[in-house]
Amino acid sequence: MYSDDLKNSYPIFDTHSHYDDERFDEIRDELFEEMNQNGVCGVVTCGCDAASSKKALKMAEDYDFVYAAVGIHPGNIDSGTTVEQIRALAAHKKCVAIGEIGLDYYWVDDNKQSQIEIFEKQILLAKELDLPILVHDRDAHGDTLDILKKHKPKGVVHCYSGSVEMAQEIIKLGMYIGVGGVITFKNAKKLPDVVKIIPDELLLVETDCPYLAPEPYRGKLCHSGMIKFTAQKIAEIRGTTTQNILELTSKNAKILFNIK
Repeated sequence: MYSDDLKNSYPIFDTHSHYDDERFDEIRDELFEEMNQNGVCGVVTCGCDAASSKKALKMAEDYDFVYAAVGIHPGNIDSGTTVEQIRALAAHKKCVAIGEIGLDYYWVDDNKQSQIEIFEKQILLAKELDLPILVHDRDAHGDTLDILKKHKPKGVVHCYSGSVEMAQEIIKLGMYIGVGGVITFKNAKKLPDVVKIIPDELLLVETDCPYLAPEPYRGKLCHSGMIKFTAQKIAEIRGTTTQNILELTSKNAKILFNIK
């Protein structure tokens, strides 16, 4: 299951994943064991509503190297999950962030105000609990940046897809920028320029698995071990080594999520 060319790359810390996805149901336990034996030192699996957040917490209980984020994704605001439910779930000792939260105007743009309201409520919750946030921003760059500037939370803009100029504003806020497999795609136009300007201390790597597997696995089921290829591309762009990127981003993840 775990390709030989992914071995001997460590430490890998995947700051954003969705291992509750049913595509992992038959292989999850075996995959986690193999990942942990082959360089993956940390994984944050994210909730999108109460049900998936509970699954994330259960996985975090079962595996020492797995941590959970709990939250209401903008695509799940009609799930019935309340911010108070998220507050209760966030009390778990393995919860390290509020997420995945944010704005998505790509799939639905007729409920923007509701998305903004839930996003802001969860940011305030995160600040109250002194937890970072994992920000989803799809086709909502302007509103996302305005809200982050307004509240100044700690956290990461995951799977970054904005401009260099927006990245500069995110960096000014002291927020991290998460880079995933898209950086390896031939049609990644703005992202390489963004990757060049991210300060060492604000760079994170992620998968967003089961989605966005990097080249040469594009289109296949993604898992945290594939971060090696993302790190290789980042290293190429930044003029450093894959090992340096893996060590740097693992250190940054532990700082952000307060993992000793």
